[in-house]
Amino acid sequence: MHKLTIEEKASLTSGATTWTSQAAGTIASMHMSDGPHGLRYQGSEGDSLGLGASVPSICFPTAAGLASTWDRDMIHKVGAALGEEARALHVSMLLGPGLNIKRSPLGGRNFEYASEDPFLAGTYGTAFVKGVQSQGVSAVPKHFAVNNQETDRFRVSADVDERTLREIYLPAFEMTVKQARPWAFMCSYNKVNGVYASQNHELLTKILRDEWGFDGVVVSDWGAVADRVAAVKAGLDIEMPPSNTDHKIVAAVRSGACDESVLDTVADRIALLAQRTQSSRTGEQHDLQSFAETHDELARKAAQESVVMLKNTGILPLSTSDTAPIAMIGEFARTPRYQGGGSSHVSAIRVHALVNELRSALPNRTITFAPGYALTQHDKSAEASDESDAQRYIDEAVDAANRAAIAIVNVGYFESDETEGADKTTIELSDAQNTLLEAVTATGTPTVVILSGGGVIQLGQWADKADAILEGWLLGEAGGAALADILIGAVSPSGHLNETIPQQLEDNPSYLHFPGSNGHVLYGEGLYVGYRYYDTLNLPVAYTFGFGLSYATFAYSNIKVEVIDGTHAKVSLTITNTGNCQAAAVPQIYVRSNQPDRPVHELKGFARIDLAPAESRSITVELDARAFASWNIEQHRWRVYAGDYTVEIGTSSRDIVSSTTISLDGDHYVAQLQTMSTLGEWLANPYGAQILKPFVDKVRESVADPSPEMAAIFAQMPLIKLASWGVGLDEQQIEAMATAAQRLAETASRQ
Repeated sequence: MHKLTIEEKASLTSGATTWTSQAAGTIASMHMSDGPHGLRYQGSEGDSLGLGASVPSICFPTAAGLASTWDRDMIHKVGAALGEEARALHVSMLLGPGLNIKRSPLGGRNFEYASEDPFLAGTYGTAFVKGVQSQGVSAVPKHFAVNNQETDRFRVSADVDERTLREIYLPAFEMTVKQARPWAFMCSYNKVNGVYASQNHELLTKILRDEWGFDGVVVSDWGAVADRVAAVKAGLDIEMPPSNTDHKIVAAVRSGACDESVLDTVADRIALLAQRTQSSRTGEQHDLQSFAETHDELARKAAQESVVMLKNTGILPLSTSDTAPIAMIGEFARTPRYQGGGSSHVSAIRVHALVNELRSALPNRTITFAPGYALTQHDKSAEASDESDAQRYIDEAVDAANRAAIAIVNVGYFESDETEGADKTTIELSDAQNTLLEAVTATGTPTVVILSGGGVIQLGQWADKADAILEGWLLGEAGGAALADILIGAVSPSGHLNETIPQQLEDNPSYLHFPGSNGHVLYGEGLYVGYRYYDTLNLPVAYTFGFGLSYATFAYSNIKVEVIDGTHAKVSLTITNTGNCQAAAVPQIYVRSNQPDRPVHELKGFARIDLAPAESRSITVELDARAFASWNIEQHRWRVYAGDYTVEIGTSSRDIVSSTTISLDGDHYVAQLQTMSTLGEWLANPYGAQILKPFVDKVRESVADPSPEMAAIFAQMPLIKLASWGVGLDEQQIEAMATAAQRLAETASRQ
């Protein structure tokens, strides 16, 4: 036990400055820093809103891009690189990764989040955390929990049912805790079902610590604490930034409103974190320029893997021996969109512009640049006030396209469209960009479209006329170089979509509820988020979850699904590169259940396999019990029900290569029977059926041939209701039956 005064213990529950924790006794102060895709180091007194300058650092692809790699090794490498840079500046806690679900494509912070799917997001989080912490720096997964919008983010209550919470919004955090053992966690601003996350005992203690086994420190998002005392008692360790209200904690302890042992526990947790991150504070601090070469190259490789090729009629890759001219159109080719706005915005050490990189890669080809639009042209008022300039941009672009053999058009969201603190209002391109695309594709010049943005973009009529479309996300500082590599075929595109691209915003399942009103947002779509909704209803979409083209082709063979025990299975298959270039395949495994009220299928496994031409490789993917489980809200636990399950292998959620049906015995869990349990539930329960047998036999003797209608009525009737039906059972007898069934179950469990 640390020999600290109450005042010193209370001080530990708050930061010392905007970016540092409090020191007390032998417990060292620790420096914290954003961010998830680049270090935003401002010193201990920097601003927490991200408005000020930060030390130049490497900017990697944001989560929207990095998660599209489906590459655990690459994500781990990026995490380790960020950990290295943090350690160089004596940063002990790196605030990331973001693990919230992309519920709506309007989410302003979607660029910081990995996926609409919890398994993919959890896999991303696990690899990222392991990478960061391999360097002696604590990762800080965030924002816990159900933080899926920026609108009213400090106050809004995310109203979500228990099953949806457990199956969609918590699993990414759970996977990361159990598989990567993060040393710290960050709670979110919002309320969850009416209780602020910062003082939500159910989330911070019962689920995170008691159920999942988290043994680290929970810090608040900056300014997320509403009640200091309630937060500490609920399981929050450190309020950030300091509010200078430690006296409230001291007063609560002295009055008995908060037991001093709560502060002792906080002190122990923070001391453990300081010990775990001790190596991050040793040695000389040094400039991040020392990482400029190696980490920029890693950022380039990560960006290469992040790019998703949505369409290619054969125009790509570009020939390096051809001398035909190219028109490079779109300001983003010269002034890249490579990161989002807000607290994660970093000062990149170097930024690679696509137009320059492609000119270097194709020295024998004339590349004419035309801006196509101004960076202010997403503003409707600016467009209207300067129509002559807008038309001039279009005319220049059309002229360049007419004089070229190929036009490459760069469009996407503008920086102010995607930022912390504000959700988008549309997923369409600006009028200026849509007009540009229509004009260029109308020239008849073969056209490649490159999209830049941290979330999905609605594809206009121009998409049918484009010869190739690349989803370029926000690729970090080396994105321009990576795109050039993809365009010339130096590497094959290998990214796959981490979220569905709908045909229009109105198709999204959250559309009727997002972002809520009157301080509440209803998660009315329940489990049916993203592809779970689109695929279950077989609705048309622009591009399916998991989709991604390559310059190579792949064959799948020797597919086998083997049941390991009553709740586990193993999938094995062989993948062959049948193309003529090095490329990566991303086989995806989906599970389809025969249980009611479940999505048609769910992602439960995947791999990323790099293969040379004609190379084959066999892989095995384990499917544990959670791959087949669903959350039972009556029993408040995961259940694997006995029955048939179909295991699908696909290249996207709708491109299924093979499917195999297996039968599982289930977890054999027998639910406790109550007097309000139905007759059907009693008869399906081995102990209940044993207790009810004499009564059932008696009914069968008196009713020779009950009709199907009568059988259905009785199957849904709670047992206690029989007490008023004159069948010879009263309430005391039924209570005794429930007690007897429970004793039988307890006896069986001890054997």
